[in-house]
Amino acid sequence: MTHSWQRKGPLAMAHATPTTESAKRLVEGYSLEITGKEKDVVGLTEAASLIPAGTKVNVTFLGNEDLPMRVAAAKAVKELGFVPVPHISARRIASQAQLEEFLSALAEIGATEHVFAVGGDPATPEGPYPDALTMIRSGVLQQYGVKEVSIAGYPEGHPDIATDVLWQHLEDKSAALKDAGLDAVILTQFSFDTDPVMAWIKGVRDRGIDTQIRLGTPGPAGIKRLISFASRFGVGANAMIVKKYGFSLTNLMGSAGPDKFVSDLAALFDADPSVGAVKLHMYTFGGLEATATWARDFIAK
Repeated sequence: MTHSWQRKGPLAMAHATPTTESAKRLVEGYSLEITGKEKDVVGLTEAASLIPAGTKVNVTFLGNEDLPMRVAAAKAVKELGFVPVPHISARRIASQAQLEEFLSALAEIGATEHVFAVGGDPATPEGPYPDALTMIRSGVLQQYGVKEVSIAGYPEGHPDIATDVLWQHLEDKSAALKDAGLDAVILTQFSFDTDPVMAWIKGVRDRGIDTQIRLGTPGPAGIKRLISFASRFGVGANAMIVKKYGFSLTNLMGSAGPDKFVSDLAALFDADPSVGAVKLHMYTFGGLEATATWARDFIAK
């Protein structure tokens, strides 16, 4: 198997992969993600000129954020000419009234058309929504102008949820959104390796789900940082896999970008049109500016 990630440094040119038009098209229309924290809003503002107008920018729903922070971040995204996609963490919602308060505040700034409904991290739900499916079925989202709902996908599995349960949840949420007349997007956790990604996409399509997939892809970042995030989210990052990805275990201070991963994926997609509509969702571990610059330069090659 070929390495999925490109090393940066003296050996980079030797391992470079030609950038094809299909690889460029895969990157075009990418989406991004920020937290509600002020530093992320500032970072988005500083990188705005590098990011195409109309780019979807997700706004997280973390435990250390509050409603005003999330709404302010979504407002900033919209004012900068991008499309806000606020996250709604079902297990962090304490009541239907709190959900409606959040949606109402988002509606006031015109930021409810696209949302990401996700279960969230708390082991015990803080209110009536144990998962995204329950929230979708409640009918509350539509009341505040939601038209498209992103749902989570896990190409490399989830550390706390069995694979068969993940598939059942994906099928149930897809059916619930269709029944509700809402558009859907499957937004995945980030991946490094083309093999599990392709197997998972085939699994999605074999189940009759033709929804657009936004494949989570880490932007350029330090290797140690990438490995740290991979380990935290259950993505394989042991020594054997690190070696397979092409990271240098003797130079963990180096950096890596997704050039080869994206080019390899594009080639696989070209060979199998049944993968359907797939775009990238960039996780900006190395910063918004670095990720936006990478995407711009990759498309311009």
